[in-house]
Amino acid sequence: MSLLLGLDFGTGGVRVGVFDLDARRMLAEREAEYGTRHPKPGWAEQSPADWWEALGKASRAVMADLGRPEIAGICAATTASTVVACERNGIPLQPALLWMDCRAAAESDATARANHPVLAYSGGSDAAEWLVPKAMWLARHEPAVYARAGVICECLDWINFRLTGRWVGSRMNATCKWNWDSVAGRFHDDLFAELGVPDLAEKLPQPILPVGAPVERLSREVADHLGLSNRPVVAQGGIDAHIGMVGADTIEPGDLLMIGGTSVVHLFQLGAEQPVTGFWGPYPHALVDGRWLVEAGQVSAGSVLSWFSREIFALDQAGHDELCEAAGRIPVGGSGLLALDYFMGNRTPYRDPHLRGAVLGLSLGHDRAALYHAAVEGVALASANVLKRMDELGVPCRRIVTSGGYSRNPLWLKATVDAIGRPVELPSKANLTIIGACACAAAGAGLVPDLDAAAKAVVPPARPVEPDLAAHARYRELLEDYLEATELLAPLSRRLAARQTRGTPP
Repeated sequence: MSLLLGLDFGTGGVRVGVFDLDARRMLAEREAEYGTRHPKPGWAEQSPADWWEALGKASRAVMADLGRPEIAGICAATTASTVVACERNGIPLQPALLWMDCRAAAESDATARANHPVLAYSGGSDAAEWLVPKAMWLARHEPAVYARAGVICECLDWINFRLTGRWVGSRMNATCKWNWDSVAGRFHDDLFAELGVPDLAEKLPQPILPVGAPVERLSREVADHLGLSNRPVVAQGGIDAHIGMVGADTIEPGDLLMIGGTSVVHLFQLGAEQPVTGFWGPYPHALVDGRWLVEAGQVSAGSVLSWFSREIFALDQAGHDELCEAAGRIPVGGSGLLALDYFMGNRTPYRDPHLRGAVLGLSLGHDRAALYHAAVEGVALASANVLKRMDELGVPCRRIVTSGGYSRNPLWLKATVDAIGRPVELPSKANLTIIGACACAAAGAGLVPDLDAAAKAVVPPARPVEPDLAAHARYRELLEDYLEATELLAPLSRRLAARQTRGTPP
């Protein structure tokens, strides 16, 4: 058997799966959780040691389930940019800045004022979530940590170092988040100098390897930590949702992958460079040679729904299911409420980390079901706004594959499909990120010739989900309200966000 181990480091935990390439199916999966701390508004931190402990726990469990068979290849996909400042030996100097941490909003604004041609690949600026603005923030606010850091990297790089003892960067992460020039094959020190971090390139993991390239074999000690009987090759991975494109086989132009999770990520590729104003990219060669990767999405999506059900309403899973059932009985727009999903800023199409969430139209007659229903609608409308922008840009979208939290929340899935008004394919019980990581592992182990072949070898079956066109007509009306509310509230939202950043009462 050609067995492959895929690692998916998400926001709340790591999921580990073993895929049988010959049988084209996932044999077993396990998950282990780790925590997130929010020491200040807009901040989010995690402990790298927690990642490593959770990985060992989940991997040993899944290998025990299968009797510890030999593994041909292993690959990790992680959140991006979850940034670690550490010594060259991998010891972190402080907690990692989670991808959703938006403390570097001012630094993000500074990248928009920079004048360098490589910024065209990211749409003219870097998001507050990304590694470069976070490194700028460290250099400005924690200069001793920045100076001491031998390596500033992402979760992926840190995990790969722990697995192999080798520092390498992923061409995907470097191109999409680090201002790596994937056409010239280099960093631009003059850009980093303009941004106040002239030595940043020296601290970034190198060499830069393409997705699916072999990195190194596991050490015996690490193999024992993972519960493996042999020492498989580690293949270079990338960003969790982006690696899902390989698992969904949405690599061709005209395909769109839409993954619902803590955030929503919309990913597609172009056959040639074209302007994608409001989106992130186009990134040349980020996933595969000769194609231009484009990223869109929502910073807060499933996290908004969880915030309402767990934090505000204090519901367990059974209570959440009852809440969804009650909210599902409310027709589209029937609550009279309008929710904006910008709880941690906006990724697309406004590229504004200073926007904040809102619920409009509240009265004393509204209950939990109405609030939750409005939140679901708001998150769905944000996805519809992304698709609207794609149409305006003339980007072809002939096929949509969706996965993640949509498969576990039918209310969210229906709202999204009705809001965008297009059919989608929903793989059944498939974690596309793990499947994509296993496909990359197959490429790294030499079991397939390239990522295109790997994607064809692992893509799972899917069922079609059709939109309710009457509901879509109502969502089109709500989208106009959503757009108007965004425009009207944006100045006040930015002022409130600035006060939060300063730590003063609103």
